[in-house]
Amino acid sequence: MKLKNGDEIEVMAGKDRGKRGKITRVLVKEEKVVVDGVNIMKKHIKAGRDGGAGERIEKAFPIHVSNVMLVCPHTGKPTRIGYAVEGGEKVRVSRRSGKTI
Repeated sequence: MKLKNGDEIEVMAGKDRGKRGKITRVLVKEEKVVVDGVNIMKKHIKAGRDGGAGERIEKAFPIHVSNVMLVCPHTGKPTRIGYAVEGGEKVRVSRRSGKTI
């Protein structure tokens, strides 16, 4: 997976198209990412045994990686990600600007 925790992304498809946010969690096997402020849904919590009230919380749910793109830190626009070897080390490269991410 080319995306990592802390990357800034932009949603390219779906109900949150155009929104930007930081990745908080990467689910590699499912090919999904959880992003702050994107794909927010309400989750119902059942009341506990102690007499506590049930509640509805808003939670960011995963979104598929095919629906997001990394925002290039140099240009501020969405970009694809490539790889290059620099100094014997594999690094991510922005396809839009050609610079190391």
